[in-house]
Amino acid sequence: MNEQVPHDKSLDNSLALMREGYLFIKNRTDKYQSDLFEARLMGQKVICMSGEEAAKIFYDSERFKRKGAAPKRVQKTLFGVGGVQTMDGDAHIHRKLLFMSLMTPEHEKRLAELTMEQWKASISKWETSKKVVLFEEAKVVLCRVVCQWAGVPLKESEIKERADDFSEMVDAFGAVGPRYWKGRRARTRVEEWIRGVIEDTRAGKLQAEEGSALYSMAFHKELDGSQLDTQMVAVELINILRPVVAISTFITFAALALHEHPECKEKLQSGDRNYSEMFAQEVRRYYPFGPFVGARVRKDFIWKQCKFKEGMLVLLDMYGTNHDSRLWGSPNEFRPERFKEWEGSLFDFIPQGGGDPAKGHRCPGEGITVEVMKVSLDFLVNKIEFKVPKQDLSYSLVKMPTLPESGFVMSDVKRKYSSQEWTY
Repeated sequence: MNEQVPHDKSLDNSLALMREGYLFIKNRTDKYQSDLFEARLMGQKVICMSGEEAAKIFYDSERFKRKGAAPKRVQKTLFGVGGVQTMDGDAHIHRKLLFMSLMTPEHEKRLAELTMEQWKASISKWETSKKVVLFEEAKVVLCRVVCQWAGVPLKESEIKERADDFSEMVDAFGAVGPRYWKGRRARTRVEEWIRGVIEDTRAGKLQAEEGSALYSMAFHKELDGSQLDTQMVAVELINILRPVVAISTFITFAALALHEHPECKEKLQSGDRNYSEMFAQEVRRYYPFGPFVGARVRKDFIWKQCKFKEGMLVLLDMYGTNHDSRLWGSPNEFRPERFKEWEGSLFDFIPQGGGDPAKGHRCPGEGITVEVMKVSLDFLVNKIEFKVPKQDLSYSLVKMPTLPESGFVMSDVKRKYSSQEWTY
């Protein structure tokens, strides 16, 4: 037992985690005035920690490994069994380089362009709709965009079903009961679909463009020169498609931020790309996305008088680190300008994980997330105008993952015309 480290006195904290959600770790680090504490979750001893120094330790691959950290229930909904998130060492770096090759600035730019095209294509339908639920529309737009970009064929008639499946896989992350089982069924359907696409690509029935995500995944070779089996290719290709669809959550929170902070809207209308980036980053910092991330101790070590034993599960508080008052002045205020001074630390701003994305387990798609958010903001601010009718825009910090209750409803949507678009 770690005598020098705060211990939560409960016999098991699993119910408390479900009751407190995103604030479970932060509530206790605040209470104990400590960056770490020991608890019991699902019958096992767990160390929970928060803050920049904790993130630096957590993303040290000499001290931590991912194998065995993600519960099977999460692998069977969110990540897929055996995916890149559960790998370590050279095999992980080799697989991660495949992902990095698909997330270059050129790919980010192409995804952003496709996103704007699809947003603009939605306007005519929205103008004749009594109401538009932004989250539902964003899922469909991004599903269409990412499949087009990746080279994955997708019939118009199945787009909504596929978008819903991707979204339900994400929603099952912190769920129990019906939400969880919906995610499991969605994962089964999507894997079956993508396995068929991979098989057709390898058999030559489907021509994939060289350099596309579909081609790169289908013909990727492991360190020993072998091809991945079809199921593993499906898991990893889904690990590219699903996160892009999940940006719909950030877009919905961005719309909420615009509504709650109209002074920001005026600055975004000026077309200042620096402010657009700061606004997108503040949405990612301020609003809840991932609550925490887990790893297992690779070998015994001591940090802050705490003994980390080999094999022990450790949780890093992403939400709490992004709301740490030592790192972020007035963390519960929405203030995009704070990113003017931010120096780009790999460990103080971790909405999608920390560390070096090329070598560690930080999400390699953060650049894509930000670029897609920026064009979506441009669309919402400069390409359309709309009303925000009375609705429930609250979001729960208990539900993981969470979202504004109404999904952000817009009404009376109208296209904005710039002076260049007038015709005579």
